[in-house]
Amino acid sequence: MTLADWKNKGQYFDYKGHQIFHMEEGTGEVLLLIHGFPTASWDWWQMWEALTARYRVLTLDLIGFGFSAKPRKYPYSILDQADLIEQFLKSKGIEKVKILSHDYGDTVAQELLARFKGRASKKQEGVGIASVCFLNGGLFPETHQALWVQKMLMGPFGSLVARLFTRKKLGQNFKNIFGPNTQPTEKELDDFWTLVSGNGGKYIFHLLIRYMQERKDHRARWLGAIQEASVPIRLIDGLYDPISGQHMVDRYKEIIPNPDVIELAGIGHYPLVEAPDLVLKYYLEFLEGNVEA
Repeated sequence: MTLADWKNKGQYFDYKGHQIFHMEEGTGEVLLLIHGFPTASWDWWQMWEALTARYRVLTLDLIGFGFSAKPRKYPYSILDQADLIEQFLKSKGIEKVKILSHDYGDTVAQELLARFKGRASKKQEGVGIASVCFLNGGLFPETHQALWVQKMLMGPFGSLVARLFTRKKLGQNFKNIFGPNTQPTEKELDDFWTLVSGNGGKYIFHLLIRYMQERKDHRARWLGAIQEASVPIRLIDGLYDPISGQHMVDRYKEIIPNPDVIELAGIGHYPLVEAPDLVLKYYLEFLEGNVEA
C-alpha cells in the first residue's frame, strides 16, 4: 500500500470544526491504533492487513498530524487528543477497545487509561479499555531523552526552529533514532516528510511539542494509570532507541508492578516501521494470552 492508497482509503469526521482523517477496516473486537510524534497513522500500514484480518481496526491522524487539520491557532494538548478519540469512538457506538500505541500516542493512551480508571471507580459510563500495548515512548518524563531539535522547539525560538525545519533535517534526525540495520529508506523519509510538512504542518511543531511539559505536569496521574491498571498491559520496546530505549525499559521494570516487557535488540524508536513482523508477533501473542482483554 502506498501513502496515496492509504489516504484514498481514509475518511474524515468533524471535531470542533476541523476535519480529522481516519481509517477503519475489519470486523470483530475493536482495536484502536494511536500514532506518535511527528508522523501519523500511516506508521501502522505494514501491520494493517494482518490486524484487520483479525479485528475491527480503527486509527486516525490526531489533530495537527498527517492528513488531519493543522490549525495554527489551536490549544494542542494530550487532554484534547484524548477528547478527540473519545468523541470519535462514541460516534461509532464503540463500547470497548484494545489499544496499541506508539510514542506521543503512548501518552494519549495513558490519559485514556487514567480516565477509564476514574470512571470505573465511580461506576460511570464511558468507553471501556480491554488492554493496552505500548511501543517506544516517553512513559516517564525522567527517562525521556529529547532530541536537540525537540528541546529547541520547546524554547523561546521554537516557532523559528519550526519554520526552518527541512526534509534533510528530518532525515538526519530519523536516521539517528532508527536501529543501525533498520534504517529508513529515502522513500520512507519522503513519505514521513509529506505527512509532517503537508498543510503547513511544520509551522505548528512548536505548539505540538508542548506535550513534553504535559508529561511532567501530569506525571503522577499518567504513571498511576499504568501502575494501578486493572487491564493487561505490555511494553514492546526497541532497545537501540536513544529517546526511550534501554534506559526507559530499565525504569519501567523498576516502577511498574509485574512488568510485561518485550525487548527488541538492535531496533530503534520506530519498531512498528523497523520490525513490524516482530511487533505483530508479540502483540498478537499478548492478545491471545489475554483472551478476556
